[in-house]
Amino acid sequence: MDGLNSFLSTINAIIWHDSVLFVLLGTGVVFTVWSGFSQYRALTHGVHVIRGRYDNPDDPGAINHFQALTAALSATVGLGNIGGVALAIALGGPGAVFWMWVVGFFGMAIKLTEVTLSMLYRNTEDPDNPHGGPMWVVSKGLAHKGAGLGSLGKTIAVVFCITALISTATGGNMFQAWNTGEITELYFGIPSVVTGIVLAILVGMVIIGGIKRIGAVTGRLVPIMLVLYLLAGFYVIGVNIDRVPEMFRLIFTAAFSPIEASGAFIGGTMGYAFLFGMKRALFSNEAGQGTSPMAHSAAKTNEPVREGIVAGLEPFIDTIVVCTLTSLVILSTGIWQRESVADLRETPQFLEVSEGWTMERTEAPLEQSADWIPGESVFIILSAHENPSSGNRLHRMYGTVGYGSDERAFIEWDVLASPEKPRVGNPGIYKSYVGATLTARAFDSVLPGLGKWLVTITVWMFALSTMISWSYYGEQATIYLFGDRGVLAYKAAFCALIIIATLGLIETDAQLDNLTGFGTGVMLMVNVPIMWIFGRQAMLAYKNYIARLKTGRMGPGHAPPSLEDLISGRDVE
Repeated sequence: MDGLNSFLSTINAIIWHDSVLFVLLGTGVVFTVWSGFSQYRALTHGVHVIRGRYDNPDDPGAINHFQALTAALSATVGLGNIGGVALAIALGGPGAVFWMWVVGFFGMAIKLTEVTLSMLYRNTEDPDNPHGGPMWVVSKGLAHKGAGLGSLGKTIAVVFCITALISTATGGNMFQAWNTGEITELYFGIPSVVTGIVLAILVGMVIIGGIKRIGAVTGRLVPIMLVLYLLAGFYVIGVNIDRVPEMFRLIFTAAFSPIEASGAFIGGTMGYAFLFGMKRALFSNEAGQGTSPMAHSAAKTNEPVREGIVAGLEPFIDTIVVCTLTSLVILSTGIWQRESVADLRETPQFLEVSEGWTMERTEAPLEQSADWIPGESVFIILSAHENPSSGNRLHRMYGTVGYGSDERAFIEWDVLASPEKPRVGNPGIYKSYVGATLTARAFDSVLPGLGKWLVTITVWMFALSTMISWSYYGEQATIYLFGDRGVLAYKAAFCALIIIATLGLIETDAQLDNLTGFGTGVMLMVNVPIMWIFGRQAMLAYKNYIARLKTGRMGPGHAPPSLEDLISGRDVE
């Protein structure tokens, strides 16, 4: 695992270079200005569309606008909102939240553009089961530009499909399963692999039914899980309401200046706040990845732009609403800069190894013996070489708790890669709460048991919904590459990966960030150029649609259906 983690770190340093992030941000700015701030249309006209006032059962497609949105949201509103926000704050500090907002706002225009393009080029040879996504955009679009470009378009489409499968396996599958297994084992002592097996069975039962079953499940699951999580978040924020203004001030100041170390937080620079805020927001709302267009392409409509406007709501709901709620829960409770659970009993001896430095096995403090769980991850804070992410010389050295034959707890330490011999920054031992477990602890700090029950239930729902929708994205890539004959093998592999992710191969937040960052990054590297090549067509179509809407040449065809018909999809049957 160390070799893979080192490889991913090297690749991520390239695909997440600052210049790449500025290109992504610039893409959102360009399409925002070009469309005349389409965010407004998403928040107004888009709401009317998802309410079913424009649904027409005679249009090509398989599901209505509401189900298409919830299917896409079920992939975005997931553990990225619980675990991803926690990772951003733990690694980049409070300032990362500001950059998540920026990505969320400009991501609305990106989503509109990429979904509109996919709707313009989607494959409707089977009107009841259409296929769409960037692979169809680039293959059909370049073919239309000239006969000699058809082969190039197909090659790029194949590369995109491969990156989609990589992202499906990492962020859309393993990240979800790992977080769910970790939090379930933490609170209930159920081995993580058992969680993986149960998740694999549940996901398999849904995805075997295709997009119509996925739409039916997500149409009911997404509203329930959102309401459940939002209510819990508002409760925690309400208890700490006096701290909220200070948290907003901290978010804005930390976005543009370094923040000092405090408790478990080792410090953060503006650059790393920007880096982790961008990465986690992009992972959470998927703007520019080209995933959501696959779900939206199944919508029943003969107006491509209409579905693009609906898609613009995703980053708003995902990042501006849900991610903000999670960040305020974590920041207002102070869990991100928590105090240590115990102190080292004596100064440890450092040992130099080929990879860096480690410490001798340490006896865990006896007074905390009831709190030491075999296999759990802890860390201490060391001072060593200059750390670019924290802006100081502080580093975390992780360790794993074990028990000897005398039933006394000990800590086996990992290696810190450093050219300098480290020294102990402070004697505190901190429990390593990674991803969703950090968020759950924040809830627990306000009402003991709230994180254990409500957040665990929410994590299960978020993970299930995300994996269900991402399985569809991978399926669409598989169909493009191999046709329908490859679908069954793909679904079996997808379910197997859920179990593999819970076998204990991932241990720290850095490893988790490397894994998901790689999956997100490779898709962006392929899809963003596609958007730039064909973006003009999306903008022309958008402005034509808005002109017809403004002049009254197009309006709702009927009154909105009942909520039951809308959620179930009966209004388009």
